[in-house]
Amino acid sequence: MLVIGLMSGTSADGIDAALVEWPANEAARPFRLLAHVECPYEPELQARIHRLAAGRVPDADALRELAALDVALGERFAAAAMRAAEAAAIALTAIDAIGSHGQTVAHHPELRATLQIGDPSLIAERTGCTVVADFRPRDVAAGGEGAPLAPFFHWAALGDPSEARIVLNLGGIANVTWLPRGGSGDDAIAFDVGPANSLVDGVVSTLTAGAERFDRDGARARRGRVIPALLEELLADPFLARRPPKSTGRERYGIAEAEALAKRFARNPDDLVATLVEGTAAAVARAARDFLPESPRRLLVGGGGAKNPAVMSALERHFPGARVEPTEAAGVPAAAAEAMAFSLLARNALLGIPNHLPQCTGASAARVLGEIALGAGRRPPSVRP
Repeated sequence: MLVIGLMSGTSADGIDAALVEWPANEAARPFRLLAHVECPYEPELQARIHRLAAGRVPDADALRELAALDVALGERFAAAAMRAAEAAAIALTAIDAIGSHGQTVAHHPELRATLQIGDPSLIAERTGCTVVADFRPRDVAAGGEGAPLAPFFHWAALGDPSEARIVLNLGGIANVTWLPRGGSGDDAIAFDVGPANSLVDGVVSTLTAGAERFDRDGARARRGRVIPALLEELLADPFLARRPPKSTGRERYGIAEAEALAKRFARNPDDLVATLVEGTAAAVARAARDFLPESPRRLLVGGGGAKNPAVMSALERHFPGARVEPTEAAGVPAAAAEAMAFSLLARNALLGIPNHLPQCTGASAARVLGEIALGAGRRPPSVRP
């Protein structure tokens, strides 16, 4: 089956689109990544998303802006899907489905509420393809946190019979997936650890008045020196000590938190960035020690953090007994991993088979996540009994 996965994460810096060929049954392997494209947002669109998620749109305009962004992002997701198909030289009529995570603008599992925008009906209209979207709400309705969902893909695509592994995704939020040696999906452990790029990106953007949107190549972190008192403060965050299942996002680690840090440490910005990077690596190491059954032999890193030498160096120091390397080493490009995950989740939804790990999200039992918007002229998927 040919399925395009679309992902726009906590950082809201753009869309990753991955076209993957999956078996037309429950198996996830062998799979083939046929195309991956990155479609960055312009700074103003990113700023609009962050303002909405931070509750900074005036009350009278909030619903209008929510609706406007739902449409604007639907257009962007559709365009990204078309670019992925074009990159693979495959007609949209040959695509079985598009799986869209959407853009999270509110995530409050304590309220049994989560909201992703980027209208899937619009994506279906623009592409003619069947679209599977709104994966998180069904997990929440079943008693889960609605996240993390990518661990289902990590287990299916990156598990190994001969070694225990951690898959660490470093997007806006850091989340880990523990894959025991030769284990089944029921044996996986996964949860959000805490902030990764969200605070670093926000601090850099704030301190440079938007001239820089992230710490390119970890240059600031490598120039800076860790501030011990701030590191201690970061590691005292109560969320880090919470036992899984747990999830978080920009509602906790967003622009307000980044601006407050930037104001406090405006005189030594590189030290601030270095401390945030060290805080992420230390928090991941502590989570592995406190919540996982054994030390991993291999740490596979995906997301934007895998491209940051400062982050990778910090992880190597905190995991001295493990190989720390990008997910490319196991056959999954780091930049494409999350989009590939939602391609797989959509494939499973079409087949009517579970597509999450309920013990990782806290859901009461396995469910088929996702709502379907049929493409023009497409028939409903045939679901097995």
